[in-house]
Amino acid sequence: MNEFREELLVLISIPIYTIVIGIEILYSYLKHKHYYSTKGILSNLYLTSLNLSLDVLVRGVCLAVLWYFYQFKFTGIDKLAHPILYWTVLLFAEDFMFYWMHRIDHYCRFFWAVHITHHSSEEFNLTVGFRSSVFQPLYRFIYFIPLSILGFDPLDVMFMYAATQIYGILIHTKTVGKLGPLEWFLSTPSHHRVHHASNIKYLDKNMGMIFIIWDRVFGTFAKEEEEVVYGLTTNIKTYNPITMVFHEWKAIYEDLKKETSLKNKFMYVFGPPGWSHDGSRKTSSQLRAEIKSK
Repeated sequence: MNEFREELLVLISIPIYTIVIGIEILYSYLKHKHYYSTKGILSNLYLTSLNLSLDVLVRGVCLAVLWYFYQFKFTGIDKLAHPILYWTVLLFAEDFMFYWMHRIDHYCRFFWAVHITHHSSEEFNLTVGFRSSVFQPLYRFIYFIPLSILGFDPLDVMFMYAATQIYGILIHTKTVGKLGPLEWFLSTPSHHRVHHASNIKYLDKNMGMIFIIWDRVFGTFAKEEEEVVYGLTTNIKTYNPITMVFHEWKAIYEDLKKETSLKNKFMYVFGPPGWSHDGSRKTSSQLRAEIKSK
């Protein structure tokens, strides 16, 4: 049954992606927007193929872990008796756990080294939604363990994540403006443009995939106001397939070679991105503080 649901998702999503990406490419061409480049599209497809291949390889292990914790579940919601409540709560609970995974990806350099591939594009279009964090399947399932303990079927958890990914991809666009009242509770294209910005005021903001309410509650929300500059604060300026995946790991290695204390070395790996013991680099919080002090 779950395999059928996964196949149905693929059958639904592929035509959707094909149509909306085709429309955006045509719009970009006719309006001379230059949203797309051939190298950019190929890079995004390359990164998502690596991610999907790894996801397939480790999926059995991920499910086995979730099933293990499922045996310790609380009573949970009866899926057959209350299907609407079950799936609604799972949607919100999964997005909540995704928010914290995403936030840690941004605030811990070890995980940022994985996630940075998704942010390294200086373009912003629907294919950037496929620009995956290659090694994320190795640890993503850990954040879903609480959902198994709460009584959600691991197969349903995996299905819900796959389903929400469809929406998460579709908000990678500059073509859609602000969406009125929906901006208050949904992650919209406007909110996600902020998330992909290298503007200092926008760094590490708007982490939710489906809902923006978590960002509003936990202080990571930023409204789209000034023009967004996409990419990293220091862009990699290359489409080299190895560099795109491993450039931040190389930077961590270079920092670990510095003659400094073990505490500082620990911070270079697990501290926030941009942290430095000598002030030669700045974290997003430090950069924002500098702006406010001027």
